Amino acid sequence: MSNPATRFSLPDEKGHFGPYGGMFVPETLMTALYELRDFYEAVKEEPSFKAELAHHLKEFAGRPTNLYYAERLTEYLGGAKIYLKREDLLHTGAHKINNALGQVILAKRMGKTRVIAETGAGQHGVAAATACARFGLKCVVYMGTEDMRRQELNVFRMRLCGAEVRGVDAGQKTLKDAINEAMRDWVTNVQDTHYVLGSALGTHPYPMIVRDFQKIIGEEVRRQIMEKEGRLPDVMAACVGGGSNAIGFLWDFLDEPNMRLVGVEAGGRGIESGEHAARFFGGKLGVLQGCKSYVLQNPDGQISLTHSVSAGLDYASIGPEHAYYRDAGRIEYAYATDDEVLSAFKTMSELEGIIPALESTHVIAWALKEAPKMGKDKLLCLNLSGRGDKDVQEVMRVTGYKGL
Repeated sequence: MSNPATRFSLPDEKGHFGPYGGMFVPETLMTALYELRDFYEAVKEEPSFKAELAHHLKEFAGRPTNLYYAERLTEYLGGAKIYLKREDLLHTGAHKINNALGQVILAKRMGKTRVIAETGAGQHGVAAATACARFGLKCVVYMGTEDMRRQELNVFRMRLCGAEVRGVDAGQKTLKDAINEAMRDWVTNVQDTHYVLGSALGTHPYPMIVRDFQKIIGEEVRRQIMEKEGRLPDVMAACVGGGSNAIGFLWDFLDEPNMRLVGVEAGGRGIESGEHAARFFGGKLGVLQGCKSYVLQNPDGQISLTHSVSAGLDYASIGPEHAYYRDAGRIEYAYATDDEVLSAFKTMSELEGIIPALESTHVIAWALKEAPKMGKDKLLCLNLSGRGDKDVQEVMRVTGYKGL
C-alpha cells in the first residue's frame, strides 16, 4: 500500500473503504444505524467497556487461543513450517463468539432487550444465542432452511440456549435470504432490538465493528509467533466468506511489507461451472444488503445463485474491506473447490487429529498445494476459524462414506 497508515483511518465517516462499503439501506434504518455508530464510537475505548469485554473473552469464551505447530502436516507436505491459530477451541467452536460477545454487550449497554441475528453455518447463530443466554436477552435467529438441513446440530444448539430459530424458505434458502429476513425484522422493531450481524459486511458501521471485535485474533498471533519463533510469519492465510475471520486474522499485519497475506474463497464445483461463491473470480461491483462490494450477479444485475459445500462461505458478496485491500494489492485471493476441501478435511483429520470446519478447510486445501512450494525455513500461519463437529454428518452425506 502506498500509505501504511490508511488502515487506521478506514472506513471514513460514511463507512467507505475507498469505493466500497457505505450505507445502502431503507431510510427507516438510518436512525438506528447512526445510533449504533455513535454509541460504538463513544464506548469502544472506554476502559469499563474494554475491561468487560476482555473479561468475558477470557473467562467465558476461552481467549487467548493457542497457536499450534502442525508438526505432522508440516512433515507430510515437506515445505513451510505450518502453524494453526486455534479459534476452533473457543467456546461455541468458532471465532464468531468474539463478535457476538462484543455486540451483545453493546446491545445491553444501549438498553436493547431483544437481539436478532442471521446465520449460515450456524456458528454465528450459536454464538449469538450463547451470548444472549449469558446476558439474559431475548434472541431470534434467522436461518435458511437449506442451511438448517445442513447444520441440524447447530439449530438444536441455538434452541437449547433459548433462542428462537426462524427458518427462511425464500430464494436459495441460505445466508443471503436469512439476512434479508433479519433486516425486515429490524426495520419493524428498531426501538427495542439490536441486529447482531455476524460478518464484516453489510451496511456501515458493521464492517468496522465486526473487524474491531475480531482483530484480537491477529493481535494474539503477533505475540505468540514472536514467542515461538522470534519472528513474524512469511505467509498468513484464512478462508473468506463475508470476511470476518480473515480480516480479524490479517488486519494487524497489513503494514508488514514483506508478509504475504492470502484469503481463500469457495470455489464450489469449479469457477467454470458457475456453481461457486468466489466473488473475486466471477463477481463485479454491485450493492447487496446495504453494502457496495464485489457481488456475483448476472448481466442484468440480478444476484447469482451460489454454491459451496460449506454453508458459511455460501454467499454472493464479500466484505468491503477485503475488496479495498484486494484492489490495493495487499491481500491476494485464491479459491478451493468442494472436491479439494473434502480431500483436505480427511487429510487434516488423519494427520493432526483435528476435524476442521468445512469453511476453515478451504484454507487447509489451499495450504496443501502451496506449502510444498515454500522452503522449509519459511513460516506459514493458517487461521483454523472453526471446528468441524457441525459438518461431520454433511460430509458423510455428500461423500456417501467414500474415502472415509
